[in-house]
Order: sequence, then structure tokens, then C-alpha cells
Amino acid sequence: MSEDYHQMWSDLGLNLEAHDALLEGLAQAYREIFLTQEHRPKGMQYFDFVMSEIHGLRVKELLDARENGRKVVGSFCVFVPEEIILAADGISVGLCTGAEFGFAEAEQLLPRNTCSLIKSAFGFKLSGVCPYLEACDMVVGENTCDGKKKAYEMFAPLVRNLFVMDMPQMKTESGRALLKTEYERFLDAMEKLSGKTITSEKLRESTDIVNKKRRAMHRLSKLRAVNPTSISGLDALLINQVFFYDDPARFTDSVNKLCNELEQRVEQKPGVVPHTSPRILISGCPMAVPNWKIPAIVQNANAVIVGEESCVGERGTRNETETDGNNLNALLDNIVDRYFKIYCAIFTPNQSRLEHIKEMVSTYKADGVIHYALQFCQPYQMEAGQIENKLESEGIPVLRIETDYSQEDAGQIRTRVEAFIERITA
Repeated sequence: MSEDYHQMWSDLGLNLEAHDALLEGLAQAYREIFLTQEHRPKGMQYFDFVMSEIHGLRVKELLDARENGRKVVGSFCVFVPEEIILAADGISVGLCTGAEFGFAEAEQLLPRNTCSLIKSAFGFKLSGVCPYLEACDMVVGENTCDGKKKAYEMFAPLVRNLFVMDMPQMKTESGRALLKTEYERFLDAMEKLSGKTITSEKLRESTDIVNKKRRAMHRLSKLRAVNPTSISGLDALLINQVFFYDDPARFTDSVNKLCNELEQRVEQKPGVVPHTSPRILISGCPMAVPNWKIPAIVQNANAVIVGEESCVGERGTRNETETDGNNLNALLDNIVDRYFKIYCAIFTPNQSRLEHIKEMVSTYKADGVIHYALQFCQPYQMEAGQIENKLESEGIPVLRIETDYSQEDAGQIRTRVEAFIERITA
């Protein structure tokens, strides 16, 4: 880090000893996994810098913004509309849920057979190591899976201001009506929090900002479809992770500059891996920082991940929000329409997810799909078998992996991934 932030962390109430241990482990993992890669684009230097300052400069920016009257809103899910937060002059940040940290403390409140993502959210809070959470003026939860729904009841006393949105479970007219009601409630809550009125002009401007960020990610995704690929799956995943907490305009500019470089690479054909490398699509649960276990194993097996069918991936960035509409209600309808297209596994039935996986396999010329589900994540575990059976029946190889955030099963997963790659290259 460029400076010592211990006083800032202390003022936020962090456990400095535990936080130092977390950052030390994160830095070591990042060096070993990311900085040892060969032929990395120069544009990745920006994202390396972001990671080097992951709990430093960006957190300071949030605190400085709060001093100037802006509100920081943290969330755990892609169903929380960044457009509404920005329209109230707020700042949207994704919260820490990607590491096995503080699980002993979390399991004093949660059952042991709770998925790692939920336990991580509690663990980071209870062990005092997430500066983003402590910098928030509001934390937004969402009733997606049953685990989160009940966990928020216990999480509410731990944070200063928890706002929970209900989520529809079916893609019906009544489901859409529920989502709109909840987004109206969230818009009102953001106005009260910020003390500012969200006008149609502000909402249109904020929607344009978020659309530009998504458009940059779409541009990156198209470049990954080219063989040989000009960026590794690990680096592309990192960009998808940074998407959730970097400044939107700065992030968009950095991704577009990287894409300029990648377009030159495409013309010159210097891929990061040989063009014969097996091409893998990752599908399933989100992978928040620093959940890099499976992508690192795949890459070390001399395959390349060319796409993520995930909330931290194309499921989260896929569609833009329309900006036409003459009033606030029409613009809010556009936001509802966009987010209602997200095909999270909480929905039943969920045929659109299967169709998009098949579409991504074709677009990115994937040789096989690795379906990743966190242990005890029932929605994605339930869908895994259906997806495997359907894809395999259409000649698309699938490897199902259920795991958690620990490294205990890394050797077993490595063996299974290597066997899968042998299968699709035979």
C-alpha cells in the first residue's frame, strides 16, 4: 500500500491484528496466483494497483465522500440497483463475502451447514476485518435464498442500518409487481438516507453511468471469445470482481483502455495461452474476492476460462437498462424490467439460465462447462443436475463441483479438473 492506513482502520473499529493477518494472506495469494502469470496485458497494472489498495485508498475515498455529504451503500447481490443509489448521489460497494475468515465466530450464530458466502459475511463483521462494511451508511440485503432470508434477521443487530428487499420467486406479472414495489421502497429509502430527491433526470444520468460500465464489460467479453484468448480467465474474473466496488467512471475507463490493448493483441494473435488450450465456461455461484480456488486450478491445468455464467460475471452484467421514458415512473419501470431478467437460481422455473449457458458455450467456443456450487447452496445445487443432464445430452461436457472456501479439497478438485480436461481433449 502507498501509505499506512492503520489509524483509518482503527477509527473504523477494525480488529487491527486480525485485519493485518487477512491482508497478509490476501497479498501472498495474489502474488502467487496473479503476478506469476505470463504474458499479462499491461492494462492489468491498474487492477493490480486496485488490489494492492483494496482496503486502503478506496476505503479512504469512501470516507472522504462521506465527509462531503455522500452516502455509502453496501450490498451482497446483483439485484440491488446501482442506478438508484447513484441517482441519490450515493456510492455503491460490494461487501466482503469471499474468504473463510471468522467462521468460528459466525458459527456461534449460524448453523455449520450454512453456505460459505453467508458465513463469510458474518465472519468478516464479527472478526472486525471489513472496512467497507464499517464505512457504510446503509447495508442492503435481499430475500433471495432461504439462507440469506433468515440470516438477515441475525445480521440486522450487527450493522447500523440494514434495509432488506423482498425478492420474487417466479417470473410472473405478480412477481414483477413485487419487484417494482420493493424498488419503489428502496428509492424512498435512498431519498431519506441522502436527503436528496431522485428526479427523472438524475435517474437517467445514473442509468447511463451504469450502462457504460456494463458496456465496457460486454466489450471485454467479446474479446474473450476470440481464439487465442488475449487475457486469462483469472484476470477477467478479477475485473468482474473489481466491478462491484471501484469508482464507476474510473473502472469503465480502465476496462476500455485494457480492451484497446486486447484488440491490438487480437490483431497480432499473441494469446496468453496456445490456441489449442481447452476452453472452459464456469457456471454457477458467484466468486467474490478472494475466491480464486477453482479458476486457479483450471488455469494451472493448462486450460483457459473464457466466460463466467455467474453473478460475478455475465449474469450480473449482461443486460443494459433502457433510458427512454418521460418521467420517474417510466424510468423505474425500465430498471425493474432489466433486473427482472436476471435468472438467479431462486426462480422457478428457470429455463432461461440453461438457455444462456448454451448460448455462452456457443459464443465463447467453450469445450466444456464446470458447474460450480457452494456447499449447502440449495438453489444452485438443485439446478446443477438438471443443467448437467441437459447439456450432456446435447454433447456439451460438464463437470459438477461442490466446494467451500477452504483449501482442504484443492487436491481432489485438481485431480477431477485434470481428468475432465483429458476427457474434453481426447
